[in-house]
Amino acid sequence: MPKVTVNEDLCKGCGLCVTACPKKIMVLSDKLNKKGYHPAHVFEIEKCIGCAMCAVMCPDVAIKVEK
Repeated sequence: MPKVTVNEDLCKGCGLCVTACPKKIMVLSDKLNKKGYHPAHVFEIEKCIGCAMCAVMCPDVAIKVEK
């Protein structure tokens, strides 16, 4: 199973990863990070196919995908 790590302190909640995810398992959190943004996170990680589109789309390089 792939491992997706979001550095919540780098994420500015732009939502590009949410749009890019083909499985629609990336969402913006309800909580705020240190900068006041809603960071992205993965729900239902078991549905992740490890395509890394979320990481590719992230302009802040806040997402890392490992297989």
